[in-house]
Amino acid sequence: MNTDSRKPSESESREAPAVEQMSDALAHIDRAVEAESIAAGAARGLIYSIIETLGALVGDPDLPEHARSGYQGLLETAREIRARVEDGR
Repeated sequence: MNTDSRKPSESESREAPAVEQMSDALAHIDRAVEAESIAAGAARGLIYSIIETLGALVGDPDLPEHARSGYQGLLETAREIRARVEDGR
């Protein structure tokens, strides 16, 4: 039982993040990049971490195909955001 609602329980922390959570994270970074409210280096670091996480999830043989498809789409979106950040757009 988790008494602190801000901290995930042990079983929750081992689960893969929901596609919606990863999508929200990418959308937040994308908005911050567009508004120039985040340093390029910070955006690159966050995007790198998300790409690494998504890559690991996509490569998981136990991941259901419907989830894999969602993560693959997010991986492509993350790569597009990374390209924009690296190009300075």
